[in-house]
Amino acid sequence: MTLSSDLFYLPELQPTARPLALEGDDRYGDHSVSHTPIVIDNGSTSFRYGWATSTEPCVAPNLVAKYRDKRNNVPFLLFGDAVDIDPQARAVAKSPWEGDHLNSFEALEAALDFAFLDLGINNPTVDHPIIMTERLSTLSYSRATTSEMLFELYSVPRVTYAIDALMSFAHNHATVPLGERDGLVLSFNTSSTSVIPVLNGRGVLSKTKRLPFGGHQASQYLVKLLQLKHPNFPAQNHLALPQSGSWMYQKFSEFSLDYTDTLRSLKDPASMTQANRVVQFPFSAALEKVKTEEELAAQTERRKESGRRLQEEVARKRVEKLLQKQTDLDELIALREWKDKEDPEDYIVRLENADIESEKSLNDIIKKLETELRKAKLREAGEDDVTEEPTFPLVDVPDDQLDEDGIKEKRRQKLMKSLYDGRVRQREERAKEKAGAEEEARLEALERESNFEGWSSRWRQEHERVMLKMREREKRKAELADRKSAASQNRLRNIANLAADQPIVRKRRRKGDDDDGFGRNDADFDVYRDIGGGDGLSEEEDLTRLANIENRLLTHDQTFSTSHTYASLSTRKPPLLRAFCPAYDAETSDDMASKHQMTLNVERWKVPEAWYCPTMAGVDCAGLGEILANTLAAFSERERIRMAKNVFLTGGPVLIPHLSERIFSTIQPVMPPGTTISVQRASDPLLDAWRGMASIARDSRFDSPEFGVISKADYEEYGADRIRRWWGGNANYTI
Repeated sequence: MTLSSDLFYLPELQPTARPLALEGDDRYGDHSVSHTPIVIDNGSTSFRYGWATSTEPCVAPNLVAKYRDKRNNVPFLLFGDAVDIDPQARAVAKSPWEGDHLNSFEALEAALDFAFLDLGINNPTVDHPIIMTERLSTLSYSRATTSEMLFELYSVPRVTYAIDALMSFAHNHATVPLGERDGLVLSFNTSSTSVIPVLNGRGVLSKTKRLPFGGHQASQYLVKLLQLKHPNFPAQNHLALPQSGSWMYQKFSEFSLDYTDTLRSLKDPASMTQANRVVQFPFSAALEKVKTEEELAAQTERRKESGRRLQEEVARKRVEKLLQKQTDLDELIALREWKDKEDPEDYIVRLENADIESEKSLNDIIKKLETELRKAKLREAGEDDVTEEPTFPLVDVPDDQLDEDGIKEKRRQKLMKSLYDGRVRQREERAKEKAGAEEEARLEALERESNFEGWSSRWRQEHERVMLKMREREKRKAELADRKSAASQNRLRNIANLAADQPIVRKRRRKGDDDDGFGRNDADFDVYRDIGGGDGLSEEEDLTRLANIENRLLTHDQTFSTSHTYASLSTRKPPLLRAFCPAYDAETSDDMASKHQMTLNVERWKVPEAWYCPTMAGVDCAGLGEILANTLAAFSERERIRMAKNVFLTGGPVLIPHLSERIFSTIQPVMPPGTTISVQRASDPLLDAWRGMASIARDSRFDSPEFGVISKADYEEYGADRIRRWWGGNANYTI
């Protein structure tokens, strides 16, 4: 289907039971006395944790699997990369998150246990301040349960909750004073996309908008499109894996500046082929055992022996049938001899007892058996099947010399003679046709040997001519099915003209005179050709002609293959469809690798377009373009200009190419002419939120209420769901 150099191989899972560990200065002994804060970015996809003094966090998939091994009956609790070690664990793995809601606190507890143990904290309590992310406008229940877990289970001294998008924004604008930070933050998360206006360093959360479409929905949408495109794909189990859809969506997706123009450009098969990205899915090829010469010889001998036994069995059954027929013939001849030994009445009774209707039936059966035995003996002797020429002695005898039975027999012999003469003529005509065909084949063989190129060109032209005629016939059938087509109108006009040419007979026909004589002349049937406008040649004749031509070319012309036949050409998909889904070619291939290849083309731009048109993916809400326009419209022109100068993109999906250009083209029409618009992406969209929290935790004022710190005393006094309002956190349920 494609060259191996054009393939993208689906990465295989490489599970490991060893988590990423901190090295060097990040040993727990260096932090146990200084009470270094712990920074946790609790994301839907990845769980990032580490000391505030570290430059990089530990990263693990935010998945927990709790299961019991069937072989040893031992319970296991796996987290992160270790989930992929066992298929049973992978099947029951779950995340603390369900969409944008934190609701599986058993999984969150397992993730926190893993993080604290990996950081080297072996104490019953965690005597370190914690700064942790939470979702924008998180639910009271989610925050309350998380705070209860941290304060009651781990006995942490202080907790700060932060919004990951604002932390990433702060990290990338650390050189700008807090009060001078203005911008429009677009946070592309796993399950949602948020638009957060920022003025004077604080997020205007009352004007924030959220789109319930993120990276997870995009990867699911891509998988559904590919399943619809390749319904018979043999590796559906690999395609359904979440990591497969995520990898393909991150690897091949692109934002288009104008989706309609992109689709219009892909209408050309060459452009569609150029846009193709072929993914090779894993497969296990069946290993064929190479047989030795001795094994091949033994196999051939076994086949010959089996053939000999089969021939002997057929010959034995044939002899048994001949013996049975000979026995039946002897019994019937003996029965016929009773005619001269007893009265006619007794003879008729004897025939009835033998289930024979009459003496004539007996003679016919005897004659048939004698003929069959004679032919069988001739075949056994290797002679030709020669039929004895029948005689008709009564044909030339005058009727006045015959009695009534003789006249009846004469009539029967005349009929039999006419049938026999007809068969003789047919045999002679077939012999002439056979001789003519042999002569034609001989002349064609001479032409093929002397001028092969001319012979091949002549038959190829004839092949093309017949195919063209059949295509025109199919086209005309399609046109006649359309009432408004010119061919259909012409047909109706012919019918009207034929009806006008016939005289109107007003006089009623007499009884018994209903036959109008139609069909007595062959020309009467031309009316159907006039009405249909056909050429009088049947489709069966054309198919027979094509089969003969193709058989000639396939036999003698090596450049003519089955792909050039009418059956192959008529079932071949249009070039654009073949470029869109080359699996049509792979399905007929014997190459196992081709059958496990999947082509992406239109989906590369269609999936990212769902952010601007969520209804494509089944999400009933406004698109990102409309959300941006409505968000900016809620502010004054001066504030809009301040935010447009710093449009900030963060989150994993911002790594998709051309997103910045698409955001720029979306904002430009809703801004005043000449407005400066700057769209910038986070330096590291995946880790900048953790780094932003780490820089805040290293600040000497981190313990103050300025950074939204909640102590255990505040937790006990105000409740588990209450926090302090600060510029990097939520504004709901504040103290």
